[in-house]
Amino acid sequence: MANSETPVNSTNAEFGGGGDAEAVVGVSKKERAPLLTQRRLFRSLSGRDISTSSSENNDSDRTLGTLTGVFAPVCLSQFSALLFLRVGFIVGNLGLLAATGTLTLAYGILLFTVLSICAISTNGAVEGGGAYYMISRTLGPEFGGAIGALFFFANIFSSALYTTGCVEGLVDNFGESGRIAQFLQEGRWYSFAYGSAINFFNLLICLIGAGLFAKLTIVIFAVVLFCIGSVILSFPINNFEIEVQIPAANPRVNSTHQLNGTYTGFSLSTLEDNFYLPDTTSRDYTSCSGDDYDTCTVVTFAMTFGVLFSGVTGIMVGANMSGELKAPGRSIPWGTLMSALFTYLIYILIFILTAATCEHFLLCNNYIYMMGINIWRPFVMIGVVTATLSASLSNIIGSSRILAALAKDNIYGKLTYYIGLLSCGTNPVGAVLVSAILVEGVLLIGGLNNIAKFTSIFFLLSYLSTNLACLGLEWASAPNFRPTFRYFSWWTAMLGIIGNGAMMFVISPSVAGICVIMLLILVIILHLRSPSEQHQWGSISQALIFHQVRKYLLLLDSRKDHVKFWRPQMLLMVNNPRSACPLIDFTNDLKKSGLYVLGHVKIGIFDGRSTDPAAEDYPKWMALVDHLKVKAFVEVTVGRTVREGLHHLVRVSGLGAMKPNTILLGFRDNAPSQDFFTRLILLSPESDVYEIPATFSYGSIDAEAGVTPVQGESSPFNVSNYQATSPTSASPSMLAQGLSSSSGITPEEYVGMVSDVLSLGKNVCLCRHFHQMDKAAILRKDSRQKFFIDVWPVDFFNPDDSNIFGTTSLFLMQLATILNMVSSWRKRTMLRVFLCVSSGDADPEAQSKQVKHMLHELRINATIVPVPWDHITSHIQQNLSDSQSEAEADADSLSHLNDEYINGVNGLISGQSVDTAVTFLYLPRTPQNPAQYPRYLELLTNITNGLRPTVMVHGISAVTTTTL
Repeated sequence: MANSETPVNSTNAEFGGGGDAEAVVGVSKKERAPLLTQRRLFRSLSGRDISTSSSENNDSDRTLGTLTGVFAPVCLSQFSALLFLRVGFIVGNLGLLAATGTLTLAYGILLFTVLSICAISTNGAVEGGGAYYMISRTLGPEFGGAIGALFFFANIFSSALYTTGCVEGLVDNFGESGRIAQFLQEGRWYSFAYGSAINFFNLLICLIGAGLFAKLTIVIFAVVLFCIGSVILSFPINNFEIEVQIPAANPRVNSTHQLNGTYTGFSLSTLEDNFYLPDTTSRDYTSCSGDDYDTCTVVTFAMTFGVLFSGVTGIMVGANMSGELKAPGRSIPWGTLMSALFTYLIYILIFILTAATCEHFLLCNNYIYMMGINIWRPFVMIGVVTATLSASLSNIIGSSRILAALAKDNIYGKLTYYIGLLSCGTNPVGAVLVSAILVEGVLLIGGLNNIAKFTSIFFLLSYLSTNLACLGLEWASAPNFRPTFRYFSWWTAMLGIIGNGAMMFVISPSVAGICVIMLLILVIILHLRSPSEQHQWGSISQALIFHQVRKYLLLLDSRKDHVKFWRPQMLLMVNNPRSACPLIDFTNDLKKSGLYVLGHVKIGIFDGRSTDPAAEDYPKWMALVDHLKVKAFVEVTVGRTVREGLHHLVRVSGLGAMKPNTILLGFRDNAPSQDFFTRLILLSPESDVYEIPATFSYGSIDAEAGVTPVQGESSPFNVSNYQATSPTSASPSMLAQGLSSSSGITPEEYVGMVSDVLSLGKNVCLCRHFHQMDKAAILRKDSRQKFFIDVWPVDFFNPDDSNIFGTTSLFLMQLATILNMVSSWRKRTMLRVFLCVSSGDADPEAQSKQVKHMLHELRINATIVPVPWDHITSHIQQNLSDSQSEAEADADSLSHLNDEYINGVNGLISGQSVDTAVTFLYLPRTPQNPAQYPRYLELLTNITNGLRPTVMVHGISAVTTTTL
């Protein structure tokens, strides 16, 4: 039974993020093979390299356990110099109650961050890079890369600060005025030399590798624990009054008052004096309350809290070592939690012992009072030096791992590429060298007190981002977010965000603002570099957007639609996108913030035995949308005929209440297609996939082209038949041969599609001559020429029955008005409504005033242009003779429209279109008799021959209103 449970335990450990070699200890070789297979499976599920050699090397190089890799380094970073050098400053200026509360608040904020770290680190395999790895794989490469850079520099500055602290500890005790011995020279350059020696020592340790770091960490941790134990034991052992000398660094006190402070031993009165917040209204040198003798500045709560909080921000040290941990999914959460609890209890204990035994004057004027009361004074010095040395070492090794992860992910391109080339196993030698050089540079700057604020806020920004990542994962409700660590929720992450954000501005509002601006600048730079296109890690933003869109789509009820809030929801049918670019761009302007869908039909039968051809083309259509910068969705379907595929798209495009209400089709004519993609760019030498060109002009090609609504059998970007190794290997004409250029659609089928759209309750638009549209020339700012958007709201097939106030006429004006509302079009175009008048009209002037009043009521700013057309309508034949039956009349419903009339209408429109940008025409309803379809299409063709870009519109639903 025990043997059967072994694979389950090892599987769970690996799924929690580990590559723990201990999981297979004691397992036979026969049993070990399936375990390694399971490991590779879980690595693949979490996105890790599953190659055998890589995984085996990775497991062998992961040498750190929970104690050596997380618990000890985090404890040492949490103690650092704060425990030995600043406890008196905090308790003396805040009092025991406020100091304990402040420490609890700080650790509470850290606890929420730790819970978020635990949740993320147990939701999959964690690789090297620590906080950067977790944030980038959740929030995306842009935000993760920016936070990673800030966190890297935070560790660099922190390492320099701790190195400086170690140097100060050595000089204070062994300098020319040292407390223990006097053999070290003092001075700025001497201090720099000592810091350089410590930095070189750290460099050697890091170059040797994580194994020596772990061993050294354990030794230092044991030494620091022994020194802490000596401090704790000194309080009960030395339970008598001791005069502790005030340090020479406090000249203000030494020049006017006594040179000693009093250690009383355990005393109730001393505890009462130190229990509450000291009275800072009387700031004399006797109490020195409210003044920092080290900097001679007024001590505030924000300053005290900043000192305390900046000393306990080392909770990410263990996470930074994730690449060297055997089981990061187990070691990071439990090691971090246990170290946080342990250090918190140690701080509380020393706070209480200090408040019960040391007078307030001593705490405010001797921050290193522990040395004066310790059973052996060098213990405190050893604790200061070893704690700061270890913290410095942890930060430099952590910064190198973050830099190595950034270089591996190629977030910053060539800036970090060469750093990743120099490595030894999992030890990033190049990153270690760069980190050490940068620490050396920071040591050279000197005066790091102000830079320390940047360090703390950089850390807080990374902690805030970690909480944000956890909150996003929880709010997105993604099924794959199921961490094995359960002790967290969305509100713990939210409290962590609020707490870390507030502490940033408590420590320094100006520095916090600068750091946030730096973060935003890095995010913008990385976004412009588009690393998300190179790194398909998955971004939480997409999951959150999906979650919110789904919620609001459910609230969007089509039964509550009202004409006041009508907007065009466009479905544009596209055959060859190379010839449809101007129309795609024009429709994007026409949609007025409505739904816009590009529809494409692939002719064929999907038998289920092969891959879905529609799914294969979808990414290429999305590339088209990205390049043309249109706000459109893409729908690709497979049908036996184009007509059948059109039915699919009209019925199923959109979602919920967001469905197309207007279908746009290209016009069926014999004009040859033209290719608007004038050049191609090969994505990579190994790839046969071409990218849409960065720039091209719609008006740069003079060839005639038509846009058809039918769909070909090939993808618009598929060049897999052409094995190219360079951009010049395949020309546009060669690639065009791989596309379907002829539709094969009969006039009957085309007009039948128009009739089907109307029968399905959708408005329809037929678009012609858009290959002639030169949008750049129309919208050119330096041109003084004005262009016009023309509307002809008359049914030229039935002029006697035409109603300018009808649904289609109003729909025409609405679409033209929407186009004219677009800012770029509004500046360069004017709207004109042509009113065809004849001598037979009762009162043409009254009719013109009526139309003008209607436009005013509809808030349409247009010029009315009356156009006489008696000379054209005279060519219309009598519809019915007395001898014709109704059946004969229906079969010959278009016979009254002879060529003279149609050519006259064409000439009338053409004569008014000298400066026209777009013409909107009334599209007559399709005949009921399919036998009339070819004649119907022929008449439309003749009316629109030689015109500017033309949209023929037929509306079936009300789209305008005069009510408020």
